[in-house]
Amino acid sequence: MIDLRFDFEAEIWLWSAKDAWHFVTLPQDQAEEIKFFAKNRNGFGSIKVNVTLGNSQWKTSIFPDSTSGSFVLPIKKDIRKAEDIGAGDTISLSIDLMVDPF
Repeated sequence: MIDLRFDFEAEIWLWSAKDAWHFVTLPQDQAEEIKFFAKNRNGFGSIKVNVTLGNSQWKTSIFPDSTSGSFVLPIKKDIRKAEDIGAGDTISLSIDLMVDPF
């Protein structure tokens, strides 16, 4: 197993579909590094991650995004409320993933 941590800033955007999901898109250079190391993925190509944003930490998955060629990270309502953030805000966060490169 390899433990990888990525720190970045990204803008929260709203997916205008049912239930109004909020996401951030990972920077392209970090997405390329994740693709290199994360050969074995879960359903829908997802990769499990631990996220740190401000005082909040949670477990979720990042998902490949064919439009950007990167990954998207959902930001849960409880987290948005706790951190007082929403669509259009630029946030600083970290993701940690444990991947098996083989």
